[in-house]
Amino acid sequence: MKLIIDNMQYTAKAGESLYDIAKNLGLFSGKLSSDPIAAKISGRVFTLNYVPLREKDVSPDRNTIRKAMNASGGVVRLLRYTDHAGRDAYMRTAQFILFLAMEQLWPDAETKMGCTVGAGVYFRIKNAPDFSVEELKNKVKEIVSQDHKLCRRKISTKEAIKRYEEHGAFDKARLLEYRKKETFNIYEVGDFADYFYGEMAPSTSFLRSSWDILPSNDGFIFVLPDINDPDRVSKYEEKTNFLAVYTEGKNWGELMECETVSDLNSLVSSGGVRELIRVNEALHEKKFSAIADEICTRGAKAVMLAGPSSSGKTTSANRLATQLRVHGKKPILMSLDDYYIDREKLSPGPDGEIDLEHINTIDTDLFSQHLGELLEGKEVEIPVFNFKSGCREWHGHKLKLCAETVIIVEGLHALNPTLLPDDFDKDLVFKLYVSPILALNLDDHNRIPSSYLRLLRRTVRDFETRGASVQRTLSMWNSVRRGEERWIFPFQENADVIFNSSTLYELCVLKKHIFPLLTAVEPSDECYDQVRAMVKVLNYVREADVDDEIPPTSLVREFIGGNSFYKN
Repeated sequence: MKLIIDNMQYTAKAGESLYDIAKNLGLFSGKLSSDPIAAKISGRVFTLNYVPLREKDVSPDRNTIRKAMNASGGVVRLLRYTDHAGRDAYMRTAQFILFLAMEQLWPDAETKMGCTVGAGVYFRIKNAPDFSVEELKNKVKEIVSQDHKLCRRKISTKEAIKRYEEHGAFDKARLLEYRKKETFNIYEVGDFADYFYGEMAPSTSFLRSSWDILPSNDGFIFVLPDINDPDRVSKYEEKTNFLAVYTEGKNWGELMECETVSDLNSLVSSGGVRELIRVNEALHEKKFSAIADEICTRGAKAVMLAGPSSSGKTTSANRLATQLRVHGKKPILMSLDDYYIDREKLSPGPDGEIDLEHINTIDTDLFSQHLGELLEGKEVEIPVFNFKSGCREWHGHKLKLCAETVIIVEGLHALNPTLLPDDFDKDLVFKLYVSPILALNLDDHNRIPSSYLRLLRRTVRDFETRGASVQRTLSMWNSVRRGEERWIFPFQENADVIFNSSTLYELCVLKKHIFPLLTAVEPSDECYDQVRAMVKVLNYVREADVDDEIPPTSLVREFIGGNSFYKN
């Protein structure tokens, strides 16, 4: 069978895996920066253990071509750590090894996936009083050196449920009760079995030495290889405030008995999801009230409100404004978008496109000047950016702060220090970071990344309010994420307050809006693999028809519609 692998021609023999083929082509050097981890064929990600031409495909009574190979015309693109899907496969492999190591060292411990924290991933541990980071690191190195092959095995869903129940993994067993397919895949090493809803590396030896494990509150941080230089471990910077907000969210999940998707499904079935909505919304209102209290106590005159895409910044700004009015303040909303530089004055990047996520698209000097003058009590004319013409315009809109005025400046870059004037009174500026830090897991070993929730939100919103297709939204997502990692996330820890804009209930609400859009995407679409990853999670979520319970001021309304702040 003729293949084209990374633009090299190769004649595959029956039974050869992609790993065997890449090895024969001399593509393994022992370096994470260059070694393939997985492969993409016709838009889908495959393990390197995948066999393009099986023995049975060339048997005398059968002459077939595997579906993926037929669709791709034999073209295979190998994925490395520098590819997003390659990093995902690497992380799943790391998860498997870490949970295996914890099982072997502390079998009575409860180890759960936490959140991404900068260049690391947080794991929570309970019931391991003698836990040692050094012991864990040594055990992981031992498992890596043993080079266990990581092959999937298909078993019946009933068998998987029974096996998980026998091993005390009731979170996984309960989740699989919602699985519609009669079969389920597992990865095994000895008696240990797990699955992470996506491809992994071919064996444990792929977890190179460019990682680290650090102690953290109630657990540990697994530090990933550096994205720009995968042969060395990333520099990890503590995110104390961010982790504290995540931990608070997990504690609320425990209190509401909604820590996993199966817990959420139970609440949907029982009708308890309505109470969950009311409590979530009350919690948000209490948080906005507390933030307003802090702003007023400090005497701040400006709130710089930042956050990544689809965090609910606009609704957050409006709800905060409402709470400030309770204090007798006169809040004024401003958008950093109005300080965009005229499109014709921006230079395209190496790809010929203008990076609209870049800080250089904002006239930082002008904004800094205006903010400084406003804080000094001067009158300032504020511009308006015309998105149709791509130009900044002036319509005589003047602003001057009085004793009760608080301006709320909303924008992706609002926490960037270049926007602040020199020698200003720091008490006059309050920095607020808004982001959905999702505390809901698929099961104890499988987290639902906050970026996943944001992508669901953005896809629904763009379709409902902007007429954008799923394909259009997903085609821009990687660019959006790169911009966030460069211009937003580095400043989140500098915020005075980090507000968690996620809700425990919204997956069951978003599913009704987004599932028909996702299932309509064809395998031939470039974004099909991304869609499959989204569908894999939503397949386990029970849909809830409870929109009538969600108040018009809810952050969730910003994405599903019916938000009162958007009405004229």
